[in-house]
Amino acid sequence: MSDRLSVHGRTVCITGSSSGMGRAIAEHLGGLGATVYLMGRNAEPMEESKARIEAAGGTADLATFDVTDTAALQAWIQRAADETGRLDVMINNAGFGDFGTSFLGGDPDIWKGMLDVNVLALAVGSQAAVAAMRATESQGNIINISSVAAIRRDSGMYGATKHAVNCINASLRSELEDDTIRVTSIMPGVFATNFSRNVGDDMMGMIAGMAGVENVERDDEGRVSREMLAQLAANMSTTFGDVEDIARTVEFVITQPIHLNIEELVIRPAKSFI
Repeated sequence: MSDRLSVHGRTVCITGSSSGMGRAIAEHLGGLGATVYLMGRNAEPMEESKARIEAAGGTADLATFDVTDTAALQAWIQRAADETGRLDVMINNAGFGDFGTSFLGGDPDIWKGMLDVNVLALAVGSQAAVAAMRATESQGNIINISSVAAIRRDSGMYGATKHAVNCINASLRSELEDDTIRVTSIMPGVFATNFSRNVGDDMMGMIAGMAGVENVERDDEGRVSREMLAQLAANMSTTFGDVEDIARTVEFVITQPIHLNIEELVIRPAKSFI
């Protein structure tokens, strides 16, 4: 007999749900019958995800605010717990970076933004989730999205923020050993997400060369266009990961019995260049 838990009926909060991994995770878990609370900066894609989740039999709620707004983040997590009487899963997915940009060429304003989103907001979300899980006596999972950059010593300021995520996770695990709350760090490699649109010219040039693309199109904000990212991903299906695989990984983690502690998972495409 399997001890695996069901996703159906569980309450899940996911930051950064308007695109990429967060959106894929939300739609996947919602399609399995979870009550999913989405948050992000762009309402339109989350509305589309909400419609898909509900069409699949799940329940979805969405909120639009800046994840670095501590009071708003805490209130959103508390609202999910209050409305459903439980909080089963907290996924701190929101993050951004400029991986591939040299440290000496980095922008301190971007560094501050990365620290605020990748580290401080994740810490606040984790802390608030533990409080809500304890108050509702929920058996919970906190999943913090890190990066393979966290296992490299020379991954710059972006990598430093992901090293910090793994440090936070280890600290949480130590403090929660006697609770029915488990903490997992998922460290993806290169996946076709908005993050991949922000990599520097040197790395993007290498990616484009591997994909057989001569000219990389960027939008008015200097980011790789969505259409170009889709083309690169299609041309490099074994090198650019599919976010659906991350969603299935999250499902695996949260359906394991609570007596297991899945500390870290590195998820890469079949071929990897970072």
